[in-house]
Amino acid sequence: MTGAAVIHVVDDDVSFRSSMSRLLQASGYQTEVYESGDAFLDALPVGEAGCILLDLQMAGLQGFELQERLVKTGNVLPIIFLTAHGDIGAGVKAIKAGAEDFLPKPVSREALFECLDRALALNVQQRQQRDRLNAMRSLVASLTPREAEVFALVVRGKLNKQIAHELGTTVRTIKAHRQAAMDKLDVRSFAEAVSIAERLGMLAQ
Repeated sequence: MTGAAVIHVVDDDVSFRSSMSRLLQASGYQTEVYESGDAFLDALPVGEAGCILLDLQMAGLQGFELQERLVKTGNVLPIIFLTAHGDIGAGVKAIKAGAEDFLPKPVSREALFECLDRALALNVQQRQQRDRLNAMRSLVASLTPREAEVFALVVRGKLNKQIAHELGTTVRTIKAHRQAAMDKLDVRSFAEAVSIAERLGMLAQ
């Protein structure tokens, strides 16, 4: 199981929410329930481990609309659609938009738990990746403006003398800024520096 992970059940059917919550809690999961997509957005959990069990057709904000909103917010909680109104086309649309799975109501206990465990494992990976990226962003933000300039040119393959010419300074100064940047970023090779730049999208700028 997942300890601190929470299954967020978003469904406008009160009896379904209650029965699903009881089933999940009896099986060792923590749950939170919401009567609508709007209610979930109002209480949007940030940085929390878990996943979302989402109905497709609800009063107010529909399932696809909520999914779209969550994508825009950078949500890393995997979404599992659980609906009595789905078809192949809806399932394809949901998966293409990033949903982890699209399950019919009623769903077997085995299929549900298998899907939940897969989604929670994915969430762990996504949160770890997000934390690594945030740590890298913090390190890059710690660079002085000149160190950042030098780093940006270094990862694009510019030589020290080329950077010195472009920035109007000496090769010796560039070497000092380059080493300071490498030390702050805790990298020991050009390849590691390029990897950080790539993961932060700096090379696409």
